[in-house]
Amino acid sequence: MTVIALLSVAPVIEGSMAGEVAKAVEALEEYDVEYETNPMGTVIEAESTDELFAAAQAAHDAVDGDRVSTVLKIDDKRTREVSASEKVEAVERELGRPPTSERE
Repeated sequence: MTVIALLSVAPVIEGSMAGEVAKAVEALEEYDVEYETNPMGTVIEAESTDELFAAAQAAHDAVDGDRVSTVLKIDDKRTREVSASEKVEAVERELGRPPTSERE
């Protein structure tokens, strides 16, 4: 996969956004993308920007509300393929340990 993105979609509301965020994540299932949700957004990997933008649009449209905030940050490596996990592994090699705190 060549296109990696961080997508954050959320309604602008008081209280928990979890239900609406879940709708956005579920919308990604209709597209040929791989994704992993974390506390700050969802990392998406796609073969093309067309597929990525379509998936992001669907996630945005899936959220109900008078106001929806969407942020999309894209890393489009056009000359070679690098997966999201390879990017994390590169940092891990430099650190000599997993790139997380040791607290539990």
